[in-house]
Amino acid sequence: MDWNDLTDGAKAVLEQTRNMKNDQIQIVEFEVGFKHEYGEGDGAYTVSIQEEDYQNLKKFTKENEYGEKYHMARNKNVVKIILLENGKIPDNLSEFPVFRQYKEEYLQKEAEQKEQLERQQAEVSENE
Repeated sequence: MDWNDLTDGAKAVLEQTRNMKNDQIQIVEFEVGFKHEYGEGDGAYTVSIQEEDYQNLKKFTKENEYGEKYHMARNKNVVKIILLENGKIPDNLSEFPVFRQYKEEYLQKEAEQKEQLERQQAEVSENE
């Protein structure tokens, strides 16, 4: 399977495993059904990862032409795709951080952290 055969959602996930490849295990976690718009104006783009993208990734990771080894694990709608170094899953996989998350829960946590930071900054401004 060639890169050009991938769906857009599958490409979005795989691009994240490639963006940070620096001799470490790369983990990208995504939720099947995820859809979110990133950026603003002309630079805005939407990442949508649907069941068809998952099936596409599954096929690509088994028969890709680039020599990279992947492992995928799915629990309900949450999937982890792991770019393996040396072709094997390490025993201490939990010690590796998830590089990118395309999950609704992650977006909610990110938004809550942003709101909390904005409240703290507002309080500091009021006290000055």
